Amino acid sequence: MCGRYASSRRPEDLIDEFDVIESRVEFPIATSYNVAPTDETYVVMSRGEEPVRTLAVARWGLVPSWAKDRGIASRLINARSETLAEKPAFRRAYASRRCLIPADGYYEWYVTAESKAGKPVKQPFYLTPRDGETLPMAGLYEWWPDPAKAEDDPDRWLLSCTVITTAAADEIGMIHDRMPLVVQSDDWAAWLDPTVSDAAELLHPAVEIGLTAYPVSTLVNSVRNNGPELIQPLEVDA
Repeated sequence: MCGRYASSRRPEDLIDEFDVIESRVEFPIATSYNVAPTDETYVVMSRGEEPVRTLAVARWGLVPSWAKDRGIASRLINARSETLAEKPAFRRAYASRRCLIPADGYYEWYVTAESKAGKPVKQPFYLTPRDGETLPMAGLYEWWPDPAKAEDDPDRWLLSCTVITTAAADEIGMIHDRMPLVVQSDDWAAWLDPTVSDAAELLHPAVEIGLTAYPVSTLVNSVRNNGPELIQPLEVDA
């Protein structure tokens, strides 16, 4: 977790919901019901000498500033909350580059007792807030300078992000033992504040956050599939 999620909110809706002051979104991202690693996603962050809450577009999969190339991104789509301050790939971002990654919900694969060709059958589930509100997943972001591009090239700097995960709450643990760390609205300001270098007290263990979970079609297994049918409850024969 988290390997896929859904994102359909428009930037103007996210600006209102997260009290964003500055938008750096030049072109809206297309609605996606199957956001996958290296895809573009919206992030809410606070940046600048006098930090301003900003909405931007980032690539999912963190590329640390010291990385030789962006190939590392696919291995850094998640960051475990328990080791953020220790891992070289995350500790600098954790100290001052924290963000929120808005989602409608996310997918998880439950390992069933069935097997096929000697391998356990995995049933995808969709997990989403019962009230239909946005799921504000905790994240980290980084800026990476592409060494292949000139210093004055406006596309030289890549903005990337990772989703922070934590041990799953009881309501989710039966499906998978990990889940995204969700930041409650009362904690947004402190979580995004780059002057707060130690955010350990905000890494709350997961609690019951009002998620509903239901099985969905295995169509979500392929990144080629991307439509609202992916989040429809799976019809089970009586």
